[in-house]
Amino acid sequence: MNAFRPRRLLTTALLAVGLLGSAQADITVGQTAGITGAVAGSVKEVTQGARLYFDAVNAEGGVGGQKITLVSLDDKFDPKLAAANAKTLIDQGVITLFLNRGTPHTQAIMPLLAEHKIPLVAPSTGAMVLHKPVNPWLFNVRATYQREAERAIEHLSLIGINRIALVQVNDSFGEDAVAGALAGLAKTNKQPVAHEKFDRAKPELAPVVAKVLAAQPQAVMFIGSGSAVVEGMKAVRAAGSSAQMVTLSNNASAGFIKDLGDAGHGVIVSQVFPYERSIAKPIIKEAMELARKASTELTPSMVEGYVAAKVLVEGLKRAGPKPTRDSLRKALEGLGRFDLGGIEVGYGPNDHSGMDYVDLAIIDQTGKFRR
Repeated sequence: MNAFRPRRLLTTALLAVGLLGSAQADITVGQTAGITGAVAGSVKEVTQGARLYFDAVNAEGGVGGQKITLVSLDDKFDPKLAAANAKTLIDQGVITLFLNRGTPHTQAIMPLLAEHKIPLVAPSTGAMVLHKPVNPWLFNVRATYQREAERAIEHLSLIGINRIALVQVNDSFGEDAVAGALAGLAKTNKQPVAHEKFDRAKPELAPVVAKVLAAQPQAVMFIGSGSAVVEGMKAVRAAGSSAQMVTLSNNASAGFIKDLGDAGHGVIVSQVFPYERSIAKPIIKEAMELARKASTELTPSMVEGYVAAKVLVEGLKRAGPKPTRDSLRKALEGLGRFDLGGIEVGYGPNDHSGMDYVDLAIIDQTGKFRR
């Protein structure tokens, strides 16, 4: 009996990697994101949304009989660690990088894409540098931060708010998004009454907010992530200011609302996906049903992850029976306009932007986003 054991073990190993034809290897997808640190809450939700869809696909047999495995590494919201994690995932053989978080983090990863000929699908950032010029290996899903910020400023002007202050993180994300805010102000012949920056690694918002409030703004737009924006908004309310507060979709998570507590009521948060309770859209209805089965409640960040996963799976389905990094890239680039279920995503050789959907939500007294 022992004489047959090595052969049996070898057969099992070959089956596991799909070399005997009776079984196929999983399709492995790699993610690096701030699982811990300043953006942990929203990263958890966006990843949860992606897993909802991957789990549903796997339950139906996967893609071409192959199950999708998502491997997530924690970069602690550190760009250098994000790049190191991405290289680790590439060396482990993932077919694509997926749903990483942060603008400087994505910029740190980008040189690896062409070097290793691997796609990056649905980076969770709306930086314009990821859209123009078109990177042949990078496929955006969400709208740009510039469009979000501009849309929010336009809304404030429409409701009669003229004295608007800007608070931004001092990095590539902050510089990119504030360009949209300044463009929105310029359209209505305005300038910010105050414009302050804070350090991403060591944010100290109290002195920044004190300078801003000295200009007596009617509204303050915070361009930053997670805990830093929470600290700033709480400082505004602690100072007794009733200024309207605004931030971008990177903070559109239930965790962000929870951290804000009482300071969250009335905060405007831009959105880049349809309303998470809009059952008129088939994709939202199906995501809600899967979330209910998983005993959780759908959030805006979960919708982002869900949509991103659906885009990736469609690319995998079109990439052939044995998808490769290059066949996935070609499949996504040839997608054209595709209806995900009430919303469209689109790619082509000269356009990897995906979607341009922007809306606004407000946090109500019950701690929910309302539109």
